[in-house]
Amino acid sequence: MILHREFIRVAKRMGSKLAFVDRTTDRRITYDKALIASLILAKRFRRYKKGFLGIMLPTSAGAALSVLGALMSGRTPVMINYSTGAENNALYARKKCNFKTIITSKRLLEKIGCPKLDGMVFLEDIMDDLSGIEKLKAAIVSKMPVSLIMKRVKKGDENDDIVILFTSGSEKDPKAVELTHKNIASNVESFSKAIGITDSDVMYSILPFFHVFGFTVNLWAPLYLGMTSVMYANPLEYANICKIARDERPTVCAATPSFLWGYLRKSEKGDFDSIRLLVAGADKCPDALRKEYKDKHGITLLEGYGTTETSPAISTNTHEHNRPGSIGKLIPGVEVMIENYKTGDECITGEVGRIMVRGDNVMKGYFDDVEETAMRIRHGWYDTGDMGFFDEDGYLWHSGRLKRFVKIGGEMVSLVKVEDVLEKHLPPDISCCIVEIPDQTKGARIVAAVTNEVDDKKILKKMGEELPNIALPRTFLVIEELPKMGSGKIDFRGVTDIVQGQLSG
Repeated sequence: MILHREFIRVAKRMGSKLAFVDRTTDRRITYDKALIASLILAKRFRRYKKGFLGIMLPTSAGAALSVLGALMSGRTPVMINYSTGAENNALYARKKCNFKTIITSKRLLEKIGCPKLDGMVFLEDIMDDLSGIEKLKAAIVSKMPVSLIMKRVKKGDENDDIVILFTSGSEKDPKAVELTHKNIASNVESFSKAIGITDSDVMYSILPFFHVFGFTVNLWAPLYLGMTSVMYANPLEYANICKIARDERPTVCAATPSFLWGYLRKSEKGDFDSIRLLVAGADKCPDALRKEYKDKHGITLLEGYGTTETSPAISTNTHEHNRPGSIGKLIPGVEVMIENYKTGDECITGEVGRIMVRGDNVMKGYFDDVEETAMRIRHGWYDTGDMGFFDEDGYLWHSGRLKRFVKIGGEMVSLVKVEDVLEKHLPPDISCCIVEIPDQTKGARIVAAVTNEVDDKKILKKMGEELPNIALPRTFLVIEELPKMGSGKIDFRGVTDIVQGQLSG
């Protein structure tokens, strides 16, 4: 399956149906118009060097069309994170993948305070420069039979790269992940079957396309299935997100827990009445978040699991099979083995080990990094770096990153488990993050970073009823706002740096 070619088939079939409702620019674009625009951009992008093409655009019709245009022209999109450190991220991506041109927008650069770099091309300038002849030619081509349109775009292969995405870098420097057409197509097919979404659904596309969650679920799933996407550029504008949901009535929404907390607090009853499927991913979903969505909106919040390297979906809860606290059952076509991190043997039911994944959704590799690729893909299995276990009914449970396990007094302690217990005893408006700080006597010291003052003695007493003494955080530090990645995930490196700075100061 070559996805830009599949889009042509879908666009011809859907015709006048809305492809994008872009609430940032107040534009409504049908599949007919989207096909014309993507053909125009494909022709323009052929002027740039073959190979990689940087794209640094917020979630919008323009970003979606730029991805399509790049692929149709035979260029591979490199999606650049503009949310934090845009200039450094652009330079890092360009150096890593050896390209020059970056498609971006003046409006974005002004908003985030990023200077124009050499090689940046503004999408607004491209669109303003279009001649009537260009538009007419593209419109004529779009009316041709599918077979003739196909001859005018890159043919490609299912094993060609469809995108380069960068890992979050929450633990170390970002890696450039090569995902193929087969990776994304297989994942869209699998999770859409698992959760039951069709072309009659309306996707609420609010996640950034530089993150795999947004790239696959918000960009490609609607284009592949022929859905309408309701788009908004800034997922942090919580009140606007709620108002748009009430106005446009999307039926499917996927977001990170931190974003979902924001929507919950700014929403009014009725805002999410149209949502039939709400999925949390990219980070652990707190029990309190599930409960409050049910109480306030009557919505069952479902939790899924995935990684950038697996395109992303691996497992998910569904309305038919939902075990809150778990990360659900495997989606079709994906295999998971739980491996004992000491012996390499397969774990028995209930035994915690490394989560290993195999399937068409597993990445081609890390670009220009054979060593790291070989370390993470062994005998066909991708090592997620996460720990988890299967229960007796086949639900997968996430126990945290292997790197978020610490050895104290000879015992392995899960920092995620400590966070889960702490969250249950915190007021709902206080967030937390558990980090490990080196300790000369014990080897490691567990510190709780919280966003407001708490009664730590009272909380520790309650936590002691569920955790062994060695797992209790003896130090509580207030960080008014926990640093986050662009995807909404907590930046563990950032929290650790702040904690170490406070302790040393």
